[in-house]
Amino acid sequence: MGPDAVDDRRFVGYRRKLIEEIRRKGITDLDILSTFDAIPRHHFLPEGVQPRAYEDSPIPIGFGQTASQPSLQAYFMSILKPTETDVVLEIGTGCGFLTALLASRADRVYSVERIRELSHRSRDALDAMEVRNVALMVGDGTIGWRKYAPYDVIVVSAGAPDVPQALLDQLAEGGRMVIPVGGREEQELRFIRRIEGELIDEPVAGHCMFVPLLGSFAWAPDGEEI
Repeated sequence: MGPDAVDDRRFVGYRRKLIEEIRRKGITDLDILSTFDAIPRHHFLPEGVQPRAYEDSPIPIGFGQTASQPSLQAYFMSILKPTETDVVLEIGTGCGFLTALLASRADRVYSVERIRELSHRSRDALDAMEVRNVALMVGDGTIGWRKYAPYDVIVVSAGAPDVPQALLDQLAEGGRMVIPVGGREEQELRFIRRIEGELIDEPVAGHCMFVPLLGSFAWAPDGEEI
């Protein structure tokens, strides 16, 4: 079907306003901004919230999950700098919009989502956009996807009490990871790199709020660490 077939020209003006908002928040890389212009966010959202698609805010997508704030996703792209040779692991497919952004810049994207319905929705949206370099899996994101490791880029779109060791183990030499770490209600965004075998872990972007990362090496559904 392709991007043009799934786009809706009514949203073009709103999308351009969002891009200007992202630019005002410090993301000036033209390649990143053009990616946000080329990939229609509303296509990845449930019909009932599509009118809000180009707000710079998290949007509910059902099952207690949200599509992350676009300017924060643009910030992820700006510090991770995925390239056409990179293999990416995404934890938390969600609606699939960030998946599509990553796929537009990277060689391959492997994305893990624990909620089957969201994974299936994302697959449909990506297929309609003719995105061919993405593999999706329903499972526990805290253990990663070892079959295709190591990864040049790892993106975690949910807040963890700590960085899961399994994800660190799957980060390639020269690899970059972003992950929100902290409590269930508020986290600090961390940027982790593997350089000459050593892990460099630094806080970036201050406090943020993501849905909790649930799984064997993060939060349990009742709020306790597993």
